[in-house]
Amino acid sequence: MKIAIIILVAVVIILAAYIATTYNSLIKGKNTVEEAFSTMDVYLKKRWDLIPNIVTSVKAYAKHEAETLEKVIAARNGGYASLNPQEKIEANSELTAAIRSINVVAEQYPQLKANENFIELNSQLKKTEEDIANARKYYNAVVKNFNNKVEMFPSSIVASMFHFEKKQMFVVDEDAERNAVKVEL
Repeated sequence: MKIAIIILVAVVIILAAYIATTYNSLIKGKNTVEEAFSTMDVYLKKRWDLIPNIVTSVKAYAKHEAETLEKVIAARNGGYASLNPQEKIEANSELTAAIRSINVVAEQYPQLKANENFIELNSQLKKTEEDIANARKYYNAVVKNFNNKVEMFPSSIVASMFHFEKKQMFVVDEDAERNAVKVEL
C-alpha cells in the first residue's frame, strides 16, 4: 500500500511539474510573440509616418495624379495608435499596395525622381521596408513556435486548460504583390 501511495505522489508531482513547465513555456512564447509584434510595430509606425511626407513630395510634381494619391491617403487615414494588432496588419497591407502606386507614379516623373527631398524620403522608406521584412520574418518565426506548442500534444492539453490560442501570422496579400500597379497618364 505504501508503495502505491509513493508512486501516486510521484506521478502527481511529475504531472504538476510538467504542467508548470509547459505553462511557463507558453507564457514565455506569448511574451516573445508580443515583443516581436511590438518591434515590427515600431517599423510599421515609422512607415505610417513617412507616407504624408512622400505624398506631399509627389503632389508637387504630379498634380493630376490625385486619384493615386487619394488611395494612398485613404489607406493611411485613421489613428494608428487606436488600431488593434489585427487592424494594424490589415492597414499596413493596404499601405504596401499604396506605396507601390507612389513608386510607379515616381517612375513617370524624372524630375520627381531627381528631387532631393523625394530621394531622401524614398531612401528612408526603402530602409524601413527592409526593417519591416526582417521584423516580419522574426515575428512569424516566433508565432510558428508558439502555435506549435499550442497545437502539439501533450502541450496542447495545458494550452487548452489555460486558454492559450493560436496567434496569427503576418502575411502579405499575395494578389497585391503579384499584380502590377497600373498608372495611366
